[in-house]
Amino acid sequence: MLSHTLTEADLKQFTGSELWYKHPFSKTITYTQGVQYLAEKGGAYWLLDELVLAQRLPRVKKEEFQVWTLTVKDHLAIDAMATLTCEDGNGHKVYSKVIEFTDFPLNKATVWLTDNVMLLPSEY
Repeated sequence: MLSHTLTEADLKQFTGSELWYKHPFSKTITYTQGVQYLAEKGGAYWLLDELVLAQRLPRVKKEEFQVWTLTVKDHLAIDAMATLTCEDGNGHKVYSKVIEFTDFPLNKATVWLTDNVMLLPSEY
Protein backbone atom coordinates (compact mmCIF):
# COMPACT_ATOMS: atom_id res chain seq x y z
CA MET A 1 0.00 0.00 0.00
CA LEU A 2 1.30 3.43 -0.93
CA SER A 3 1.54 6.19 1.61
CA HIS A 4 -0.19 9.38 0.53
CA THR A 5 0.02 12.68 2.36
CA LEU A 6 -3.39 14.30 2.34
CA THR A 7 -5.57 15.65 5.12
CA GLU A 8 -9.01 17.21 5.25
CA ALA A 9 -7.37 20.42 6.46
CA ASP A 10 -5.20 20.45 3.32
CA LEU A 11 -8.31 20.47 1.14
CA LYS A 12 -10.02 23.25 3.10
CA GLN A 13 -7.21 25.68 2.25
CA PHE A 14 -8.41 25.95 -1.36
CA THR A 15 -10.85 28.81 -1.82
CA GLY A 16 -10.49 29.53 -5.52
CA SER A 17 -8.27 28.65 -8.40
CA GLU A 18 -5.93 30.62 -10.60
CA LEU A 19 -5.10 27.58 -12.73
CA TRP A 20 -7.31 25.08 -14.46
CA TYR A 21 -6.09 21.69 -15.62
CA LYS A 22 -7.48 19.89 -18.65
CA HIS A 23 -8.46 16.27 -18.16
CA PRO A 24 -6.81 14.08 -20.82
CA PHE A 25 -9.95 11.97 -21.41
CA SER A 26 -12.18 14.94 -22.14
CA LYS A 27 -12.10 17.86 -24.53
CA THR A 28 -14.37 19.91 -22.29
CA ILE A 29 -13.79 19.03 -18.62
CA THR A 30 -11.23 20.95 -16.60
CA TYR A 31 -10.36 20.94 -12.91
CA THR A 32 -9.04 23.35 -10.32
CA GLN A 33 -5.87 23.55 -8.27
CA GLY A 34 -7.67 22.01 -5.30
CA VAL A 35 -8.76 18.98 -7.30
CA GLN A 36 -5.24 18.69 -8.72
CA TYR A 37 -3.90 18.68 -5.15
CA LEU A 38 -6.44 16.01 -4.11
CA ALA A 39 -5.43 13.80 -7.03
CA GLU A 40 -1.70 14.29 -6.57
CA LYS A 41 -1.41 14.06 -2.78
CA GLY A 42 -4.14 11.44 -2.45
CA GLY A 43 -2.91 9.25 -5.30
CA ALA A 44 -6.33 9.69 -6.85
CA TYR A 45 -6.02 10.61 -10.51
CA TRP A 46 -8.17 7.52 -10.99
CA LEU A 47 -10.97 9.37 -9.17
CA LEU A 48 -10.90 12.16 -11.75
CA ASP A 49 -11.00 9.52 -14.48
CA GLU A 50 -14.09 7.94 -12.89
CA LEU A 51 -15.93 11.28 -12.87
CA VAL A 52 -15.09 11.97 -16.49
CA LEU A 53 -15.98 8.46 -17.67
CA ALA A 54 -19.32 8.59 -15.86
CA GLN A 55 -20.26 11.61 -18.01
CA ARG A 56 -20.93 9.11 -20.81
CA LEU A 57 -24.06 7.99 -18.96
CA PRO A 58 -27.09 10.10 -19.96
CA ARG A 59 -28.51 10.21 -16.41
CA VAL A 60 -25.22 11.65 -15.13
CA LYS A 61 -24.48 13.96 -18.05
CA LYS A 62 -27.89 15.67 -17.84
CA GLU A 63 -27.18 16.91 -14.30
CA GLU A 64 -25.85 20.46 -14.51
CA PHE A 65 -24.59 20.35 -10.91
CA GLN A 66 -23.07 17.11 -9.68
CA VAL A 67 -21.93 16.28 -6.15
CA TRP A 68 -19.45 13.40 -6.21
CA THR A 69 -18.59 11.71 -2.92
CA LEU A 70 -16.00 9.02 -2.35
CA THR A 71 -16.66 7.23 0.93
CA VAL A 72 -13.94 4.83 2.04
CA LYS A 73 -14.71 2.00 4.42
CA ASP A 74 -11.85 1.54 6.89
CA HIS A 75 -9.32 3.60 4.93
CA LEU A 76 -6.44 2.35 7.07
CA ALA A 77 -7.06 -1.31 6.22
CA ILE A 78 -4.97 -3.00 3.56
CA ASP A 79 -8.16 -4.16 1.82
CA ALA A 80 -10.11 -0.89 2.01
CA MET A 81 -13.17 -0.56 -0.21
CA ALA A 82 -15.05 2.56 -1.23
CA THR A 83 -18.28 3.75 -2.75
CA LEU A 84 -18.35 6.55 -5.29
CA THR A 85 -21.71 8.31 -5.60
CA CYS A 86 -23.04 11.17 -7.62
CA GLU A 87 -25.97 13.27 -6.44
CA ASP A 88 -27.78 16.11 -8.17
CA GLY A 89 -27.14 18.70 -5.45
CA ASN A 90 -30.60 18.11 -3.95
CA GLY A 91 -29.74 14.78 -2.32
CA HIS A 92 -31.01 12.60 -5.18
CA LYS A 93 -28.61 9.81 -6.10
CA VAL A 94 -27.85 9.69 -9.82
CA TYR A 95 -25.02 7.15 -9.90
CA SER A 96 -23.15 4.81 -7.58
CA LYS A 97 -20.17 2.53 -8.01
CA VAL A 98 -18.31 0.23 -5.63
CA ILE A 99 -14.53 0.61 -5.72
CA GLU A 100 -13.22 -2.81 -4.69
CA PHE A 101 -9.82 -1.56 -3.53
CA THR A 102 -8.41 1.82 -2.71
CA ASP A 103 -5.50 3.25 -0.78
CA PHE A 104 -7.10 6.69 -0.70
CA PRO A 105 -5.92 8.28 2.57
CA LEU A 106 -9.17 9.92 3.75
CA ASN A 107 -12.50 8.49 4.90
CA LYS A 108 -14.37 10.81 2.56
CA ALA A 109 -13.78 13.28 -0.25
CA THR A 110 -16.23 15.44 -2.18
CA VAL A 111 -15.77 16.94 -5.63
CA TRP A 112 -18.34 19.08 -7.39
CA LEU A 113 -18.71 19.13 -11.14
CA THR A 114 -20.53 22.07 -12.70
CA ASP A 115 -20.13 23.92 -15.99
CA ASN A 116 -17.58 21.24 -17.02
CA VAL A 117 -15.29 22.15 -14.10
CA MET A 118 -14.37 19.81 -11.24
CA LEU A 119 -13.79 21.72 -8.01
CA LEU A 120 -13.67 21.26 -4.26
CA PRO A 121 -16.68 22.58 -2.34
CA SER A 122 -14.45 25.22 -0.71
CA GLU A 123 -13.54 26.53 -4.18
CA TYR A 124 -17.13 27.31 -5.20
